[in-house]
Amino acid sequence: MTPPRTTGLLLAAGAGTRMGRPKALVRAADGTPWTVRAATTLLDGGCDDVLVVLGAAASEAEPLLAGLHGVRTVVAPDWAQGLGASLTSGLADLAVSEPPVEAALVSLVDLPGLPSAAVRRVLGPRAGRGTAARRAAFAAGPGHPVLLGRAHWDTLAAHLRAAASDPSSADRGAGAYLRSVGADTVACDDLWQGDDQDTPLPIR
Repeated sequence: MTPPRTTGLLLAAGAGTRMGRPKALVRAADGTPWTVRAATTLLDGGCDDVLVVLGAAASEAEPLLAGLHGVRTVVAPDWAQGLGASLTSGLADLAVSEPPVEAALVSLVDLPGLPSAAVRRVLGPRAGRGTAARRAAFAAGPGHPVLLGRAHWDTLAAHLRAAASDPSSADRGAGAYLRSVGADTVACDDLWQGDDQDTPLPIR
C-alpha cells in the first residue's frame, strides 16, 4: 500500500498588482521562473509532490512547469477573490487526490529566498502530520511555509468561506484559523528572513 503523501501546495494565482505582472510569470536574475524555483524547493525540502495553484495568466504560467517531475497545476476559478480562495481550491483538489494526501505544506510563489532547509524543518517527522498545524516563525512574526494536516482542511475551508463573505473581515487567509487552533510555531529566522517580494527589485 502506498503511504499517505505530504504535498507541497504552492499558491501562485495572484495578479501581482504591485509587481506589475502575475508573480507566476516572474523570473529570477538567472532566468529561473519563481514557480519552478519554489516547486523545486518544496520537493528538495521533503514534499512528496507539489500542486501549484494558478489563476492570473494561468495559460502562460503552466508551460513554465512542464516537465517538472512530481509537479502539477490546478487553476482556482475564483482566484481574484484573494489568497483564501486559492488555498480553498488547492485543498479541495488535494482532498480527492489519489493516493491519499495526509498533509499540505503551504507556501507562496513570492518567497524566492525560501530555503529547502526551512521546508524540511516545518515538515518535521512524518508521524502525526495528518493532524498537525504548524508554521514557520521569524523575528517579525509567523509566516510561511505552513503545514496543514488533513484533519484541519474541512474546518479551515469553512472558515475561509465565511471570511470571504464578510466584508469586514481583514484576515481572509489561514492566519486567524491557525491562531484559533494554537498552531505550533517553528523558528526559522536562523535560515532566512521570511520576507515576501511584492515589488520588482531595484535596478542597480
